[in-house]
Amino acid sequence: MAVKEYPAGTMLVQSGQALTALHVITKGSVRASYPGGEFYLRKGDVIGVCGINYDSYVITYQAVEDTALASYPCTGERLATVLGAKSDLTNLIVSSLFRQIHDVIDQYEMMRFDCDNFYQYLQKSYSEYCRFCAGHGLTARVLPELESVAELVLEEEVPGWLPGYYTKLQRLVESIPDKTKEVDFIRGMLLNSSHDVRHVLSICRAMYEYKSEIAYLLMNENHLDFFDLYTSMLYRIGSNDADSTSIIAAISKMIIQLESQDSIDREMYNKRISEYKEKLNSLDQLAEAHSEQTSTVETANLTDSLNAILSYAECSDDIITNFRACIDKYNKMADKNGSDDASRKLRLTITKLFYQVYSQAFLKSITDSNIPKIVKMFFNFGYVDENLAGLENAAYLYSIVDSLPSDPSRGVYTVYEWLKAVYEGRKVPSRNEFDNDYPAYVRELKINGKIAAADEAKMLTDKKEQVLFELNNMVASVNKMTFGRISIYSPVFSESNVLKDLPDSLVSADKIHKSLDNIRSIDFGAYYRETLYTRPDIGIGKESIDVEILPDIILMPNVGVRGVMWQEIEGRKRTSPARMMVSIFQMEDLNNILVRLTGEYRWEMCKRIQGARWNDVSEPSLTSEYFDYIQFYKKNRDLSPDAKDKIKIAMQKAKNSYKEMYVRDYLSWVVFEGAGSPRLNKIARTILFTHCPFSKEIRNKLKANPLYKEMMDRYDIKLSQKLHHMDNLTQKMKNSGVEIPTEIEEQRAFLLR
Repeated sequence: MAVKEYPAGTMLVQSGQALTALHVITKGSVRASYPGGEFYLRKGDVIGVCGINYDSYVITYQAVEDTALASYPCTGERLATVLGAKSDLTNLIVSSLFRQIHDVIDQYEMMRFDCDNFYQYLQKSYSEYCRFCAGHGLTARVLPELESVAELVLEEEVPGWLPGYYTKLQRLVESIPDKTKEVDFIRGMLLNSSHDVRHVLSICRAMYEYKSEIAYLLMNENHLDFFDLYTSMLYRIGSNDADSTSIIAAISKMIIQLESQDSIDREMYNKRISEYKEKLNSLDQLAEAHSEQTSTVETANLTDSLNAILSYAECSDDIITNFRACIDKYNKMADKNGSDDASRKLRLTITKLFYQVYSQAFLKSITDSNIPKIVKMFFNFGYVDENLAGLENAAYLYSIVDSLPSDPSRGVYTVYEWLKAVYEGRKVPSRNEFDNDYPAYVRELKINGKIAAADEAKMLTDKKEQVLFELNNMVASVNKMTFGRISIYSPVFSESNVLKDLPDSLVSADKIHKSLDNIRSIDFGAYYRETLYTRPDIGIGKESIDVEILPDIILMPNVGVRGVMWQEIEGRKRTSPARMMVSIFQMEDLNNILVRLTGEYRWEMCKRIQGARWNDVSEPSLTSEYFDYIQFYKKNRDLSPDAKDKIKIAMQKAKNSYKEMYVRDYLSWVVFEGAGSPRLNKIARTILFTHCPFSKEIRNKLKANPLYKEMMDRYDIKLSQKLHHMDNLTQKMKNSGVEIPTEIEEQRAFLLR
């Protein structure tokens, strides 16, 4: 068998690549890696033996030093030929298999131990952080994802008997004389063993994903992480504080934890560490600047804000007394995000009273041309108290409330602007959480006997009732959803929820449209809808054209981490804008949130168009094809074992939601694949390219990539057919001396994008 040499660093085999041969290392050493682990092979070891029972390699192999390989084809019955040809080769294959199995099992046991330790470290770190905050009179912040992280529970563990079994099996096989070793026995052992290895690797991948989630909580690009919790606290108390040494030590320990995590973005990690070290050298100046800023904000006209709001709202004495008492109690809580019954009940009571005060104040403001700034802060930010908000935050809100960067002319509204638009009839009320629009809601009231038949017509035109429906349904529900941490939700603005600097997190119309433009530069058809165009007078009977309808986006009055795609159209009118909501202070990355919302919009719009047949694959559509792909992925021969493992783990993260699974893939499609970095498997990529094709500029860049060639060719054929039809139509009108309608010209321009 010919031997081929490879220089150090060469990628010899990648996981998922078709397995056609076993490769014996005759010189050098090789790194074998998979999600969550690695081990090393040396001269005499065999590459590919762990995946012999599958169509593809299950481990990635890279040359550590100059390496030579001897390759032996092993597909189908050729494995038996290889095993029966030379006993020396058979012994190499068997001994290498056992070495690799023991390495993989050892890695599993280490990872299992690491996962438990990592989780305990996370819990201890947050407890220490809360203790430091309490000792300095600071409000402990809660990270959005913290409450969703639990101790690792695997669907299935590696059987405890497996290591001992392979130790005994190895001794048994090695004790059999070469001449009496049955080919079928060795072949069967290899096939069964590769199944066990793949099973262990699948569990290791799940543990790797678990550790990655915790590592993300420790440090990420959005600064919503433990590293920011600790460093922000350190910058705030200064280097001369008695606790500063302990906090610096805790940060150093966290850096050591992060250093060993493969999933951490190294560039982002190095940047964050550099920033920390620079600030660490100037802690005294930071503390002094903070002190000066605090003294400045204390002069702002914010004293007794709650009283100003309650006086303006003119609520009943009971509401005023109860709301003031609740806010006072909330203010005094050391842990405003506590999970005990008393804390939960207080937040629920505050929520109920908040919307009663909000409704009263809003109805009064409709006829008020001089709304006090404090009340505007209440409407747009949920602000009620200067101490609860923190004086610095309150002063900033006061400074911007008269010049909020929304723009209704471009479809970006503050929540107050939106409610006024509903009251004035420029916008119809949104559907409620039961998917009923306002007329359906009124009709239901009549059916249930809650209003008389005579009152139905009156309610349908009552502006006050319409705006209260919007406020008590859409606003109340979405405010909680965009806040993101439902179990600790309170609608009032609290410093405990501010995880980033407010100026950096303030959402503006410019930021939103910059993100939307970026999405549309990749997925150019994201917000286009197919409609029928008719002009019988010039010979156009029924022509399908695509019209772009950008969504209305409403800025909810909270400091939040989520976005919500509330409804894809108004009523049944398909040319009406969708309604999406984001927090006015967005703690997460706004661009990623809008990509997610665009993915949700595409899914819901497809379901709206397809109706009851949205998941019927006999009628091809985005939703039906994706549903079919996920439902039957285990039986799909076009997916490698590695790809199937990834889908299984992704579905667990998506809580078995087909829509959530699709939205995650859509995010990868726009953010990564659109930038030329493949992340999806072949099936998901084909579905996304078919129904969410890239713009012409990106398609041209990807033409040379073999991953996209087949899809590109199909797309080009369909596109040429559509363009040919449009050319015939326009030529026919030109020959008749008819002026080509703008709609037809725009449709041709759309096809060329």
